[in-house]
Amino acid sequence: MKKQLLLFVMMMLPIVASADAVEIDGICYNLISKIKTAEVTSNPNKYTGDVVIPESVTYENVNYSVTSIGERAFYSCSALTSVTIPNSVTIISSYAFIGCYGLTTITIPNSVTSIGDETFFNCSGLTSVTIPNSVTSIGNGVFKCCSALNTITIPNSLTSIVYETFFECSGLTSVTIPNSVTIIEPLAFSGCSGLTSINIPNSVTSIGSGAFGGCSSLTSITIPSSVTSIGWYAFSGCSSLTSITIPNSVTSIGLETFLNCSALTSITIPSSVTSIGGYAFSGCSSLTSITIPNSVTSIGGRAFQGCLGLTSVNIGSGIKDIGSETFASCPELTNIYCHAINVPNTYADAFKDSYIEYATLHVPAESVNAYKAADPWKNFKEIVALTDSDPKPDETGINVVWKTEDNKAVIYDLNGVRQSKPQKGINIINGKKYLLK
Repeated sequence: MKKQLLLFVMMMLPIVASADAVEIDGICYNLISKIKTAEVTSNPNKYTGDVVIPESVTYENVNYSVTSIGERAFYSCSALTSVTIPNSVTIISSYAFIGCYGLTTITIPNSVTSIGDETFFNCSGLTSVTIPNSVTSIGNGVFKCCSALNTITIPNSLTSIVYETFFECSGLTSVTIPNSVTIIEPLAFSGCSGLTSINIPNSVTSIGSGAFGGCSSLTSITIPSSVTSIGWYAFSGCSSLTSITIPNSVTSIGLETFLNCSALTSITIPSSVTSIGGYAFSGCSSLTSITIPNSVTSIGGRAFQGCLGLTSVNIGSGIKDIGSETFASCPELTNIYCHAINVPNTYADAFKDSYIEYATLHVPAESVNAYKAADPWKNFKEIVALTDSDPKPDETGINVVWKTEDNKAVIYDLNGVRQSKPQKGINIINGKKYLLK
C-alpha cells in the first residue's frame, strides 16, 4: 500500500511542478515552467474594476509569456468593468468570464484563435464584441444570455455558428453571417427577441433545430437555395414573420418548424418537399391559404392545427397520409382541393372542429364517390369534381399549364417585357404566372 501511495505522489510531482499558481501585480497565473508560458487563472478575492493583462510576467527572475486565459478565470467577477487582453494570448478557455455583469465591452486581439464554451455566458452588461479573423474555433453558448449585446462582428474565419452561440441575446437587432459559414447549429439564435433581420449567405447548407426559435421581432428571412436541411422548430415562435420562401433544395419540413408564427400570411413550399412534419404550421393564425405540392406524400399530425384564418387548402396528387388533427380548429375553412385520385389514409379527426359540414371538397371526377364513402371526407357539405379553373398545386405560384389560345391575352416574360405569344417556360399572362412546356 505504501509503495502504491509513493508511486502516486511521484507521478503527480511533474504536474505540480509544471503549473504553479502565483499572484503577480494583482493577477493570478498558472506558470508552466517547461515552456515558459503563463495562464491567467482565478483570484480567490475576485477581480474588480479595470484589469490589464500584460503580455509577459517575470517570476523569480524567469520571464513567462502570457498565452491563455484559463477556465473560470474571471468567473462571477460581477464588479469587473473592463479587461485588456494582450496580443500574446491565443486561447480564451471555457467559462472564463461567466457572470461578469459589469463588463460592457471587450476587445479580443487578433492573436486569439480559440474561444471556449460559454466564455461570456450571462455577461448581461456586455453591449458589443468584435471577434477577429484569427479566431477559427468558438465553443457552445459563448454569448448565451448576453441580454444587452446589440452589436457583434462574426469573422469569415468561422465555418459554423455553433450550439446556443447567441441564445437569449434579446438585445441583438441584426446579424450579418459571413460567407464562410456553412452550418447554423441548433438554438444558435434562439430567443433573440430583438432580432429584426438576418442575412443567411448561400454558403449555409444546414439550419439546426430551434436555430431562430422565439425570434419574435423577425419580420422576414430569405433561405438560400444552398440550404438542404431545416431542423425541427427552427422558426417556432417567430410571431412577426409575415412571409417565407423555402428553397427547392429542402426535402422535408420538420416538426414544429413554423409553430405559432402567428403573422405568417404566405408560405411557398417547393416541389422538392416530400413530407410536412407534425405541428409544422400549427398556430399560424394569419395564414389564409396553403398549397401543398404534388411531391408531398405525408402531412403530420396537427401540422395546420389552429390556423384560424385558413380558408383554402390545395393538396397535391401525391398525398398518401394525413395525420391526426392535421387541419383541426381551422374554423374558416371553406374549400379544400385534393388532387389525389386515391383517397389518402386520413385520421378520422383530421378536420376536427373545422366545421367541414359547411365546406366544399374538390376532388378528381373519377374519385368523387370514393371520397363520399370515406371518413372523414364524407362529412364535407359538398364533394364536387375538380375543374380546369380550380387551383393546381405548384410551388412557384404558377396556377396551370398554358394550353389554350387567347388572342386577347396580355403576355409578359419574367423581366417585364411584353410578348406577342407565350414563350417556353414561365410567362405572366393576364397578371398570372403560367408555364408553357
